[in-house]
Amino acid sequence: MIPVPFLKGKRVAVMGLGKSGTATARALLASGAGIMAWDDNDGARRMGAEDGLPIGDLMVMNIAKADLLVWSPGIPHTHPQPHPVAVKAKAANVPMVCDVELLALAKPEHRFLAVTGTNGKSTTTTLLTHVFQASGHPAAAGGNLGTAALDMPELPGDGRYVLELSSYQLELVHSLKLGVGILLNITPDHLGRHGGMDGYVAAKRRLFDFLVPGGAAVIGMDDGASKSMAAELSRLGVRVVPVSVKQVLADGVSAPEGVLLDNGKPVCDLKDFPRLPGRHNWQNACAVYAAARAEGVPAKAIVAALASYPGLAHRQELIATVDGIRWINDSKATNADAVDKALVCYDRIYWILGGQAKEGGIASLEKHFGRIEHAFLIGEATEDFAAALDGKVRFTRCATLANAVASARNLATSDAIDGSVVLLSPACASWDQFTSFEHRGDSFRELVMAFAGGGGE
Repeated sequence: MIPVPFLKGKRVAVMGLGKSGTATARALLASGAGIMAWDDNDGARRMGAEDGLPIGDLMVMNIAKADLLVWSPGIPHTHPQPHPVAVKAKAANVPMVCDVELLALAKPEHRFLAVTGTNGKSTTTTLLTHVFQASGHPAAAGGNLGTAALDMPELPGDGRYVLELSSYQLELVHSLKLGVGILLNITPDHLGRHGGMDGYVAAKRRLFDFLVPGGAAVIGMDDGASKSMAAELSRLGVRVVPVSVKQVLADGVSAPEGVLLDNGKPVCDLKDFPRLPGRHNWQNACAVYAAARAEGVPAKAIVAALASYPGLAHRQELIATVDGIRWINDSKATNADAVDKALVCYDRIYWILGGQAKEGGIASLEKHFGRIEHAFLIGEATEDFAAALDGKVRFTRCATLANAVASARNLATSDAIDGSVVLLSPACASWDQFTSFEHRGDSFRELVMAFAGGGGE
């Protein structure tokens, strides 16, 4: 827990009791602040009360008496319709921030780096943290990823906090000081929360308002919005390090064919790293290399860390290799766009998919059906997906994940095709049979490890 002693004796309202809100409330109480916490969800309020948090309806209390309102970024405060508590706070001129702002104020002497973008944030954040740790630099990852900002560990003075920041969080931060800011990409997302594409791009642009003098802006150049932002920042005199996986950059970091190039000179072949498969992971690796070099980490140390990266759970996570077959957990792929990034990485796929279907189904994935040896269907989406695959891909209705794993093992072992993978990449939400995509992925891991034994990686 990160203490916030500068708020001792202050009256602080906390709106939202998810992971970040609960961590914030605990840190505030431990630091001597007077708090009142609220969540619109009855269950979250009960859990907060059981944890000893003071619970009170912020719509009822006089919000004007609060010195500060800590807002959980997932709750709308502007678009499409601001929450009534946000309206009250703004009318009363009560400052509204998120937990990342409190971390920045609590650790002004530490080095911060931050990662944003529509896709790839979590892998890039954890990979960059791994590079620092593997090269002997204290570092911790958190923010939008896993660990809430105020639940991050205390680091020594030379430690680095690596933050994954969503567009929602960036709207609620003011005091962050970044040595490096990474923008991976921008594609349409969360447009309702930002009043359209312009608002979404503006929220991402805020990242670079927090660069310290001489700080580096690492920016992906493979989409129009990010490329325009890089050009604008360069005109303003910001140190921009461009990254691309579509073209060779004479001045920047690129990997259009999978070979990482630093100013056009080869550094390493990213295809040698099985836990960083696919072009999207090449972009992540290029951004990490650029950021770590900007922070003074030697190239050889970065390459060694890329090679030892264990991967991020549930995101093309290599569970084991058994009888030459790789078993890959991509449970986080809950829609077709995410599955697309996995299917393109492999040529001989035994595909486990299904669950609670999302709009659009898997029609957009037909261009990859030639890579599929066999599909194993589970959950509520079985009949819809069977119709989409009929006559194009062989499939088996398996109902449950356990049945699918057993069937995939039998067929893949019998076929014995070189380079084959069994890929759990569901293109669906998990809630028909599991409590979360993590629960689904953990179940897959347990099923695989039950037979992998000593033969797994």
